[in-house]
Amino acid sequence: MFASVIVSVSSNSVDRLFTYKIPDSLVDTIRVGHRVFIPFGNRDIQGFVIEIKETADIDVSKVKEINRIMDGTPVLTEELIQLSKKIASYYVDRQISVIEAILPVALKTKSKTILKLSEHAGNEATVLFNELQKNNEVIVRNLDKDELKKIVPFMKSKELIEETIIAQHTKKKTNRAVRSLYTGNMPSERAVKQRELLEWIESEDAPITLLRIRDAGYSVQLVDALEVKGLVERVDVIVDRDPYDTRVFFESERHTLNDEQQIAYNKIKDAMIENRQETFLLHGITGSGKTEVYLETIEHALNKGKEAIMLVPEIALTPQMVHRFKARFGDDVAVLHSALSHGEKYDEWRKIKEGRASIAIGARSSIFAPFKNIGIIIIDEEHESTYKQGERPLYDARQVALWRAAYFNCPLILGSATPSLESYARSEKGVYKRLELKHRAKAQPLPETTIVDMALSRQEGNISIVSDILREKIIERIEKNEQIILLLNRRGYAHFLLCQDCGHVPMCPNCDISLTYHKSNGTLMCHYCAFETPVPNKCPECQSTAVTFRGSGTEKVEEILRDMFNTEVVRMDIDTTRNKGMHETLLSHFVEDNIPILLGTQMIAKGLDFPNVTLVGVLNADTTLNIPDFRANERTFQLLTQVAGRAGRGDKTGEVIFQTYNPDHYAILDAQMNRYIDFYKKEMEYRKIARYSPYYFHVLFTITSENFNHCVKASHDVSTKLLEHISNQSIVIGPSPSPIERIKNKFRFQILLKYRHEPALLEILEQLDQRYYVAYKKSGVSLRIDVDPQFIM
Repeated sequence: MFASVIVSVSSNSVDRLFTYKIPDSLVDTIRVGHRVFIPFGNRDIQGFVIEIKETADIDVSKVKEINRIMDGTPVLTEELIQLSKKIASYYVDRQISVIEAILPVALKTKSKTILKLSEHAGNEATVLFNELQKNNEVIVRNLDKDELKKIVPFMKSKELIEETIIAQHTKKKTNRAVRSLYTGNMPSERAVKQRELLEWIESEDAPITLLRIRDAGYSVQLVDALEVKGLVERVDVIVDRDPYDTRVFFESERHTLNDEQQIAYNKIKDAMIENRQETFLLHGITGSGKTEVYLETIEHALNKGKEAIMLVPEIALTPQMVHRFKARFGDDVAVLHSALSHGEKYDEWRKIKEGRASIAIGARSSIFAPFKNIGIIIIDEEHESTYKQGERPLYDARQVALWRAAYFNCPLILGSATPSLESYARSEKGVYKRLELKHRAKAQPLPETTIVDMALSRQEGNISIVSDILREKIIERIEKNEQIILLLNRRGYAHFLLCQDCGHVPMCPNCDISLTYHKSNGTLMCHYCAFETPVPNKCPECQSTAVTFRGSGTEKVEEILRDMFNTEVVRMDIDTTRNKGMHETLLSHFVEDNIPILLGTQMIAKGLDFPNVTLVGVLNADTTLNIPDFRANERTFQLLTQVAGRAGRGDKTGEVIFQTYNPDHYAILDAQMNRYIDFYKKEMEYRKIARYSPYYFHVLFTITSENFNHCVKASHDVSTKLLEHISNQSIVIGPSPSPIERIKNKFRFQILLKYRHEPALLEILEQLDQRYYVAYKKSGVSLRIDVDPQFIM
């Protein structure tokens, strides 16, 4: 038997399958998806078994043998292997890179797979374990072929249990516990506590941790006494690193679906019953109860014995969302997001792989949850750009979800109050089936929204970032003991430092962008390369002391609000939520201590449901409007509509204030009136004229080099190659400098390809990728190919 193996080497030159002989001792053990150690050149490396076949397609005498397997069970399913190949092809990347993105980081760190005796191990398994163990553990990769053959039957009978130990988390994976060695001899009747503790230990099916014993009021000395008498022994037990182990989730109250929700649910359920792959666009205004529809469809999938994946944007994965799912489904839920440690993510992934969780909820990478029988996939806030990976492989979780849904013949739900133009256009053409939720679930009215012209406000003498109208509304809410959410999508204290005598603005030495002032640590910082420098006392150019800060970020506005209203403010941005658990801590502080004002960047715009929030203020509605990207209008409309939906979600009426210098812009006016259809029609007209998505597909080529001339030359080369091979129906824009021409000391040029149908495009992209893979090694010029980009920057 032979195996086709992909090697864990991120190089185009080895981006193919290699044939290896399966040793006779492993023929019954190795399966597709196994990690294996293989000889490659003059070293042993890791690979993944992609295919098993009876014959080799090359000279058998030249075929090397697989050394050993790394895990008792495969880490990849056959479906995920097929998916990795599809992703690599579509997004022009190496399959091994995709496989590594699919698997948790913990499996790519220094790790070892060991075997342990189960509680039910028989004598034969125990004898074998004792023969093979070193330091009370058996490391799978150290076993030879004969030893591996011996352990297989005991793994199948679950007498030997497999565990992956991650080097940096080993100590957290086990807890000290006590198990009974009781054979009929009890402590003396005078040792009441010892007898009591032994009876408890004996009654349990599994060892009891010392932590549980102490919590129950027994001392460690009692355990010592029982151990001396040979009645118990200390052992290590595996424990999951549960990020929510300190939280208590009470079963939530079930809500009866209203008519709109019931209609939507019934149509999705019909597709589930028929095992029909269909994509539903659930278009529901903020507060319309989309989540309740999600919960019902997931429950139906579980009742059918199937599994569910629910994706939410990272910024929307709030404690409220997690609580809602945990309260409904308990331990059936595995949560995956970036705030977890590698070990916690690995344990959540392992719960899914071992069948101990049937629901995966999380951010973008959760789309790769290793389920084998998916019944429903849900993408909430489907319009969010964060579903597109920013580093290679540049996959889009929405596209991956479509592929997985097709494989499992299950429905895919795309939910949003402000769907992407692409999704809504597909629903107009019948490619997606659109379901509408036009009313709030609890029949609350949508908040009334007022637009404040900040240019007019300045003319009237108010130069503050808080307009007179918004200030009055905030005071009114504070007096009523109600809460306010304020959005400013710009972090830091001030946008930049300016010399008032010569006009000098300190720039990042590595990037073509000004440095942002952060008062908390007294530095000027680059938000692209993290360069930091102390704030100068005088101008570096003319030595003038007339330096001043211009613009306002969340850090400065927090100070302004505290002084203006003499009240406490909770600030949420990247700077205040860097540490683990701070997101939840800050929101809990806001709710439980009834803090009047929550100030933050776009991370507060969605996923929050606070009944006492009756006022939402957007301090600068133009921030996203001025970005040089064709989706700027769409993102502005979406952000404003989403944050406005945070107001008036309880019994109290909500109100919203948009502060802007563009009061007549249709994106802002339509967001004010919650007119999605009007905005959609206007924006589609502009997209059609300018030949942008969804009328055209896009590929963005970004060429970077530390040498400006090399960058320019390569850009023209890429452009020439494209023009030689594409049809005259497609459009090539560029090459031109990127909006930010230099980042991290690398010059950046870009080319945008717009096309509708190019059958040979994939071949062209692969040739360019290969060409510049070689070029990078020679001259340091790199080419990034972004298929279906979310940002043209």
